[in-house]
Amino acid sequence: MSETTVKTGHPKGLYFLFFTEMWERFSYYGMRAIFILFMTKVLLMKDADASQIYGSYTGLVYLTPLLGGYLCDKYLGNRRSIVIGGLLMALGQFCMFLSASAGANGGISIMWMGLTAIIIGNGFFKPNISTMVGQLYPANDRRIDSAFTIFYMGINLGAFFSPLVCGSMDFKWGFLAAGVGMLLGLVAFVLGQKKYLISEEGKHIGLPVKKLDVKSIGMIVGSIAIIFFMLNFKQMFKSDVDIISYFIYGAMILMPILIFSDKSLSKIETQRITVIFILAFFVIFFWGAFEQAGASLTLFADRQTERTLFGWEMPASYFQSVNPLAVISLAPIMTIVWGFLYARKLEPSSPKKMAIGLGLVAMGYVVIAIAVKGLGLGEKVSMWWLIGLYVIHTIGELCLSPIGLSMVSKLAPLRLSSLMMGTWFLANAAANKFAGTLSALIPGGEDGTGGPTHFLGFQITNLYEFFVLFIIMSGTAAAILFVLSSWLEKRMHNDHVEGVDLEVENR
Repeated sequence: MSETTVKTGHPKGLYFLFFTEMWERFSYYGMRAIFILFMTKVLLMKDADASQIYGSYTGLVYLTPLLGGYLCDKYLGNRRSIVIGGLLMALGQFCMFLSASAGANGGISIMWMGLTAIIIGNGFFKPNISTMVGQLYPANDRRIDSAFTIFYMGINLGAFFSPLVCGSMDFKWGFLAAGVGMLLGLVAFVLGQKKYLISEEGKHIGLPVKKLDVKSIGMIVGSIAIIFFMLNFKQMFKSDVDIISYFIYGAMILMPILIFSDKSLSKIETQRITVIFILAFFVIFFWGAFEQAGASLTLFADRQTERTLFGWEMPASYFQSVNPLAVISLAPIMTIVWGFLYARKLEPSSPKKMAIGLGLVAMGYVVIAIAVKGLGLGEKVSMWWLIGLYVIHTIGELCLSPIGLSMVSKLAPLRLSSLMMGTWFLANAAANKFAGTLSALIPGGEDGTGGPTHFLGFQITNLYEFFVLFIIMSGTAAAILFVLSSWLEKRMHNDHVEGVDLEVENR
């Protein structure tokens, strides 16, 4: 047995990266679990304003990996990128600690600095650590699939216990715990990288490519300045204009124009790329509804969900541990189900699986809509209704999320693979921004005096109408995608692209 191999047949470096990623996800999801509650309770923001900021933050988190991936490939290498990203994210969490300590008087300005550091840091960290998992193995090694299964369990493990820790204490200590968790993972990475980040051929992986030049340093500094400016724009200029929406949605419109203007594309390539863009469009509706977990559904859990167990009141943030726990529990079952259907030639195509996922999101909102119908101000529903929604949503996630990146990698022309992967991340960015916009429609407020909201001419006066909006949106998208699925399958020009794993990286 080699120095870097354990009894399972996997390199020790896999478990080393597992540990690092687990703590990074602990940091990210711990902060995310309490973020909107912090804005409404400590910074005294209105629900709508807090929801928009939440959407902008999570949306930008999906954009910066494009910059981080580019600088990693050209200059930094995986190791240096991870260290830079980890330091920035830890710094951001400590800024959030200071923001919570300052409260409504001065805390908002510090929050912008914290969010900027976390967003940029995530861009350096997120695309690089996953890449290193693959680098541990020889090309076409059959163990890679199971390696990512193990790695993604680390992601979901960190996402599971972080809300339980960070949500169990005062907000400032929750942010501090998230920062300490990031530092734990980073220190372990720095101390162990030379020993464990070695391929089975004995080569060190993820090393720096070359020194940064002035241009690239300028790109990093410029990106930090732009993101800080966009996050702070409304407060700085006392404006209602949401420039982050224009930035993200504008990029979604420009990207197809840019790609389809390539005259070298063949007919088959054009059709496959069309499929990617259409599916990316439907992904926006899925994640826009699903990502209410960290926004409106957290506010609902805090205000109108009965959370008392044996005399102990469970923190609202604890509900965000349901999804990762359900992923860990249900992913193996879903793998068996798809395998059973595949063996009998009954497995749905990828577009149909995505339609099923959208339908399940709609079904989750049917459950919660039943629970809140006729619910009066100050009345609460059983926590089991909300837990039921999260479990149904997780099954939908397992139907949709795992096939996304696999579809892009198989359908995109090789010369455009990075650009198309960027498009997929851009769709996720748009979805998270859309989630914040939708969360802002939740009626009422901390004191129940927020009044009705409006969406496309429809007035939303209560929680029932609010949740019905998601039923209509997700259900309609599911039906349209299901109808389009046969047409999309023909344009994929693939006999079979469904054989993908069910490991889900929690966004």
